[in-house]
Amino acid sequence: MASQVVTIGPLQGTRRATPGSVWRAFWKLPVIPTTVLLSVLVIPAIFAEWLAPYDPLIGNLSRRLTPPFWAEGGSTDYLLGSDKQGRDILSRLIYGARISFSVSLVVVILTTTFGVAIGMIAGFFGGKIDRFIMWIVDTFLSTPFILMALVIVSVLGPGYGTMLLVASLFSWIGDCRQIRGETLTIKGLDYIQRAHVAGSPWWRILRHHILPNVSSTVIVLATLQVGGTILLESTLSFLGLGIPRPQPSWGVMVADGRDHILGAWWLSFLPGLCIMCTVFSVNLLGDWLRDHLDPKLRQSM
Repeated sequence: MASQVVTIGPLQGTRRATPGSVWRAFWKLPVIPTTVLLSVLVIPAIFAEWLAPYDPLIGNLSRRLTPPFWAEGGSTDYLLGSDKQGRDILSRLIYGARISFSVSLVVVILTTTFGVAIGMIAGFFGGKIDRFIMWIVDTFLSTPFILMALVIVSVLGPGYGTMLLVASLFSWIGDCRQIRGETLTIKGLDYIQRAHVAGSPWWRILRHHILPNVSSTVIVLATLQVGGTILLESTLSFLGLGIPRPQPSWGVMVADGRDHILGAWWLSFLPGLCIMCTVFSVNLLGDWLRDHLDPKLRQSM
């Protein structure tokens, strides 16, 4: 009797590892180092008075342009070196983090609240109200941002308040458009129509029915906007339209070091590295939140 070769297939109920599944499993891991990296940047900013070794505004001209401690000519007195005014780079980075995070926090709270409210109103009422709000949005989108920032700064002068105004003026537009689109979809659902029939006022429908359904999107938008606001603040400060000198803004530090980029690379490189790490980690955290808060993306993971 001829022998038969029996091939045993994979057990049912088990999932075969694929390069895509392995990559997706690995992609979940960065949320831990991302949180650690953000903590390393945020905690010193909160406790800057106790952690910064020197006053960020006072320098020692006899120690100007001191390299970091690991470079030739460096000193442990200035772990990350000093700038052209003899000010400690580490102290200015710590205080600069406070400025960047405080600006982004205030701007995100203001613009997210305003943008979400206006977006829900536009999507819910439609008609003339929607067209008027979208006309305002399109007007802001067609306005050159840098030109508007130059006008505002020339009228009000550079400063922390001016920075908040300029950053908030355009940052609500993306939230408004996104929430408006989702509201247009949600308001056509059956339970919204039943709420209308039951006589619920519009503000109650927006608060108890539509807002909970867009809350996950709001969280993701707010998280991603933190990185965008930090980049915006750094860009405006670099151009002289944001935080004025000698305040230790990361953008100001990058601008101050551009004339010494070859001989004193740490002046621009270190604040630029802080900007890159902050924006990268916040964007990774936003992507992770989006994957876990969106039901469609969560089912495909």
